[in-house]
Amino acid sequence: MVDDRAPDPTGVAPGMLLVAAPGLTDPNFKRTVVYVIEHREQGSLGVVLNRPSEVTVHDVLPSWAPLSSTPQAVFVGGPVESETALCLAALRTGQTVEGVHGLVAVRGPVALVDLDGDPRALAPRLRGLRVFAGYSGWDARQLAGEIERGDWIVVPALPDDVVAGHGPELWARVLRRQGVPVALLATFPDDVKLN
Repeated sequence: MVDDRAPDPTGVAPGMLLVAAPGLTDPNFKRTVVYVIEHREQGSLGVVLNRPSEVTVHDVLPSWAPLSSTPQAVFVGGPVESETALCLAALRTGQTVEGVHGLVAVRGPVALVDLDGDPRALAPRLRGLRVFAGYSGWDARQLAGEIERGDWIVVPALPDDVVAGHGPELWARVLRRQGVPVALLATFPDDVKLN
């Protein structure tokens, strides 16, 4: 899903993270970290990385469970089309998606996985994957408006953000690695009400 157009002034691009600002209280996005999969003039699409569900990958996609990263939960990708499954994977060092059926490049070693494909054929190329139920989506200019309002902080993603065993602590971890002053937001108490 790589887009070779000029960079967006908001900094949003496939492979970037949208980190919810402390003042974002929408229950769908409070303290979330969203991995951007697609960003175009028509809109943007991503998945929430830090909301594991009670459902395991084995329960819904048993053939993909052996490749699933720990915890082997299906993650809640967002409020849109919650019955739709998306899968992101991190490729092993030296692997690419070139000529590989079932993988679509997002950015760097992160790719979308076709869950209708054969997991055994992809297994040697992947170092981990994550399955998401639903996704987060924004119409044209909607995300830019939310960023301008201060709802989201746009930062680079690391491949481990997609597949490492993070839950709610991912929000603070991503903020802390940004350096001051953004890193200070990681200390913001969860229960403080903002006007």
